[in-house]
Amino acid sequence: MTEPESAAPQAGRPVVLRGGTVLTMDDAGTVLRDVDVLVVGDRVAAVGPALEVPEGTQEVDATGGIVMPGMIDTHRHMWQAAMRGYGADWSLTQYFVWYYLEHGRRFRPEDVAAGNRLAAVEALDSGVTTVVDWSHGLQTVDHAEAAVDALQSVPGRYVLAYGNIQAAPWEWTADPAVQAFLERRRTGTGGLFDVQLAFDVTGDPAFPEKAAFEVARELGLPVSTHAGVWGATNDEGIRLMHEHGFATPETVYVHAASLSPDSYHRIAATGGSISVSTESEQSAGQGYPPTWQVRAHGIPVSLSMDTSVWWSGDLFSAMRTTLGADRSREHFEAHLKGDTVTQLSLRAQHVVSWATRGGATALGRDDLGRLVPGAKADVVLIKNDASPVSFPLLNPYGHVAFQAQRGDVHTVLVDGRVVKSAHRLVDVDLAAVRREVEATVEHLRADMGEDVWQSGMDPELPSAEVLDNPYQYTDYRSDSTHAAREEAFERHLAGER
Repeated sequence: MTEPESAAPQAGRPVVLRGGTVLTMDDAGTVLRDVDVLVVGDRVAAVGPALEVPEGTQEVDATGGIVMPGMIDTHRHMWQAAMRGYGADWSLTQYFVWYYLEHGRRFRPEDVAAGNRLAAVEALDSGVTTVVDWSHGLQTVDHAEAAVDALQSVPGRYVLAYGNIQAAPWEWTADPAVQAFLERRRTGTGGLFDVQLAFDVTGDPAFPEKAAFEVARELGLPVSTHAGVWGATNDEGIRLMHEHGFATPETVYVHAASLSPDSYHRIAATGGSISVSTESEQSAGQGYPPTWQVRAHGIPVSLSMDTSVWWSGDLFSAMRTTLGADRSREHFEAHLKGDTVTQLSLRAQHVVSWATRGGATALGRDDLGRLVPGAKADVVLIKNDASPVSFPLLNPYGHVAFQAQRGDVHTVLVDGRVVKSAHRLVDVDLAAVRREVEATVEHLRADMGEDVWQSGMDPELPSAEVLDNPYQYTDYRSDSTHAAREEAFERHLAGER
């Protein structure tokens, strides 16, 4: 006997999602219609039609919906979520100045915690079950402890990528307190939490980052790095990593948008992967989203949303913008040659795979990103019976990539635990999260002063000239009409009626 969907989710009980369209994301990209997904403990127990289930299993009606693996974001600055939308009109330079040079150091441990908690809740709400917290605001170990405590208060799966933009990587990685924190907090068991390192390589011929890579190697931790960011990181950084033996299969290269073929060859040869943040690359100027180059070199791809100080915090937007950017470039290049595109290269299935299995590959987690027996039970049901966009369900991959939104996420499981049910988060005190974030905003505004706060949010517009127009705005029909209009206007000025 199964329990109805209206029953409150209870930890430890099996769950069956009945009658959905299942994107297994297996090697063959199998799509199964009208089947069930049974979760027992922290694993997918079975996928198939009309499954028999254990006594007391909770049932979720997935009819008309899409059941897919939980999505994986491989690069999100979660500590910045408390500043949601503040930098909507920033350039990358303004972002660097605001966070790296002027105001990033104003964030206290509790402010990092507020951003992390909000970002974690937001991720679950949109069906993102695993997030790499590219946490480069960890000025002290106290900040790091606060970041982890906040993450572990929300029932998702997280990797803390430890970073510190207020110091050089060879400095903060040498700190015994930082190394002790990493040793203490690492798990390495494939569980709900782990750590890695996050720092960038500037391309300085002296390669001062070598010391930080050596710490990572000694601790057995992967490194994630912002690569190919125009004006900041470049091919020299990739060359130095490769020639010193620090380009490894565990390395995740974020953006990788301003690199030469030589760098892509080096990344491909060493088995690394690339995290594409299309909204970021399109808007901030790291370079054009490199998906076509990455595919040509056979490099694994994952997706990320970067930071909600600018952009959305869900991977539906990431999938949609990635398809748009890649296809736009393909059309544009064809048009320059006087040609047209008749068959698109990047498909909806590709970006859905990047948002799930691609993230699992980047993290070295074969147990994530698939709905097959034995995989970890990170599961998302997309279903919204109240929405006219929910039907007809013809192309499931296209529906996920172009039609679905965060409001359509009906049910989310992480490690077999129901964390969102019937469109509502489970056991999340959103009012408390709001109060915490409001306290951070109040602190920053007071610490900066209102004028600085407002000018940071509303940067000055560049000057713009209107082009001279050879077709002047004159009445082209007749001189008499023009004269009549001038006479009428003069009477109006004179107060005539």
